[in-house]
Amino acid sequence: MARKRITQLFPWLLPLRKRQRRLFFYAAMRWDGRRYAACQQGQPLPHFLCEEHSALYNPGTGFDMVYQRNKVFNLGLAVATLQGLLIRPGETFSFWQRVRHADRETPYKEGLVVVNGQLQTIVGGGVCQISNLLFHLFLRTPLTLVERHCHGAKDFPDPPGDVLTGVDATVSEGWLDLKVTNETPVTYQLQLDVGQEQITGRILADAPPAYRYQLANRGLAYIRRGDTVWEEVDVLQQAYSTASGQLACTRFLYHNACPVGYTLPPETPIIDEKERPS
Repeated sequence: MARKRITQLFPWLLPLRKRQRRLFFYAAMRWDGRRYAACQQGQPLPHFLCEEHSALYNPGTGFDMVYQRNKVFNLGLAVATLQGLLIRPGETFSFWQRVRHADRETPYKEGLVVVNGQLQTIVGGGVCQISNLLFHLFLRTPLTLVERHCHGAKDFPDPPGDVLTGVDATVSEGWLDLKVTNETPVTYQLQLDVGQEQITGRILADAPPAYRYQLANRGLAYIRRGDTVWEEVDVLQQAYSTASGQLACTRFLYHNACPVGYTLPPETPIIDEKERPS
């Protein structure tokens, strides 16, 4: 049996533990030698790179829709700290460096989050939707991934359609961040818009892009480890020349592996880890 954490034995210590984690979390960034993006500019940069959309409401959660509306309210607070943000050459973007004070003047409301495969309500719930959207955008640029975390488990199947597997980014203040750094001579800008039904994200630049980027999967497999099935897949970035439209190069980004928390279709091939080719 796994040993219980001290905060499980003494739950009243949890708020103190969270404050301690946040203190060290931001102190580490202050002294890590990185220059973090902090300038927001209202004037959009002239060149468009990419755009992504994400639906705001999911009526199938089983929870009162008030929590969906609260999530949208929370997203609006977070977006205000990100709108127009410039990521200049040599700068690093950190989700929490920007969003940490989004509720300083107006408090967050209770929204939905997934904890151990179960939907729960917490104050500030829902802002993870922005980190997912930003991650999709960042992977379609030349920005270099510094920190990203997948969800602890994949509790729901991918929706039908041409959906990439393993492209998500969860965040948790004090523990998990989303970071990219700009190692190019170009300045990039975030543009976010919370509409009636969806949130839209765009990345603009101060120079015309030499390439357009697309994402692809490679080697999707389901691996049984003990009593748990894991989904594993490579995520690739494909660069197409804007001048010719031809594929210029394919770059391996990362290998995603997470346990599956739902029942796979019976026809899904599952490989036992002991029988997996080395």
